Amino acid sequence: MKYIRRLTDAVIDRRLKAFNAIQIAGPKGCGKTRTCKERCKTCIEFQDEERREGWLQIAETAPSLFFGNEKPILFDEWQDAPKIWGAVRKDCDDHPEDTGSYYLTGSSSKKIETPHTGTGRITTVNMMTMTLWESGDSDGSVSLTEYLNNPDYNPAALSRMKLEDLFYIVCRGGWPRCLEIRDHEGKLEIAKDYYRQIYTKDISAIDGIRRDPEIARILLQSYARNTATIAKKTSIYADVQATQNVTDPTLASYVNALERLYVIRDLDAWTPQIRSKTAIRASKKHIFTDPSVAAAALGISPDYFRNDLNVFGHLFENLVLRDLLAYAEAHGAHVMHYRDDSGLEADAVYQTEDGRYALIEIKTGTNAIGQAEKGLLRLKQLIIAHNEKSSDNPAHPKVKYREPSALIIICANAPMAYTTAGGVKVVPFCCLKD
Repeated sequence: MKYIRRLTDAVIDRRLKAFNAIQIAGPKGCGKTRTCKERCKTCIEFQDEERREGWLQIAETAPSLFFGNEKPILFDEWQDAPKIWGAVRKDCDDHPEDTGSYYLTGSSSKKIETPHTGTGRITTVNMMTMTLWESGDSDGSVSLTEYLNNPDYNPAALSRMKLEDLFYIVCRGGWPRCLEIRDHEGKLEIAKDYYRQIYTKDISAIDGIRRDPEIARILLQSYARNTATIAKKTSIYADVQATQNVTDPTLASYVNALERLYVIRDLDAWTPQIRSKTAIRASKKHIFTDPSVAAAALGISPDYFRNDLNVFGHLFENLVLRDLLAYAEAHGAHVMHYRDDSGLEADAVYQTEDGRYALIEIKTGTNAIGQAEKGLLRLKQLIIAHNEKSSDNPAHPKVKYREPSALIIICANAPMAYTTAGGVKVVPFCCLKD
């Protein structure tokens, strides 16, 4: 199958200018090895059964022998030969001018403690599952980056995707393996199997601590029910404890293992001090690295959403946030969220390294666009009002905040991209790219 260039490639291209070795981290099956193979002239695959024993023996006794091969060299599943890390690090020290010589990938289901961090020599690049733009589900006619760079950017883009198509994409996920499968139903089995592997095997293999698969399964279900929310972890724990005799510290260790497996992650809150009377909620927003795992945990198929758009709304938000995180990784940006006690919110705050940012609302239906627009405009006005009052006391001026570079509504079934009278950009999700 022809290689599809990933957003991660742009990150690697930047890091190659400074680092001798690159470690690609991310969930199993997201395409780490394939991306590295496209760049490497030598591939040492420690799970190749025909060569495994010989390679492991070399890695244990004289790992530097590998370095005589043509570079760049890929060490796939390097955790099976943990001395490789130290050997690569030393070779980087010995040849600081040779950037991009080594690539390391490995299963996130096995955690190896190394004696040296590799700081300054081995850089880590995080890889996500495929965005809609990478998988070909988005036509890429609207650029998020252009919205931030050009206030007059107003692309003519029509949506050619039905809501039912997004039902399917949420359950299928962004797994590269799906591109190789022709059967429509068969693609859905990838996420289901991944989910089963997580709670039956991976959650214990990550650090060698035996964990109860049933507790892990119920915990994943609770997280799935609370995806794209700021539910307190104590509430999620209580959900599990309703049927399982398990303590909070034990559940916290399960959550930590799932985070290390790149199954779940939290989004930080954007907390500018722009309001004195209403508290800004600093709670983190819970999402899955890929929403298909949440759908598998809930045991639902694409047809389920026809009668429950509320659940789809949460998983759709997770889907959009996954893509925004991938775009942020590629462009050195950050993704956060905002909510205060008055109900004013932004589902996502996409902020670049130079401080520019977009306030983003994520909606399923076009009927929610009007209310979302009002909320974004209110939040922008709140920032403007804060800045106007910030210099009231010249002796102790308050901090001024940059105004948002763009206000964006990403909608599941918007028929086309357009700009509202208030200046808010409305984007069909199936048209978006980085």
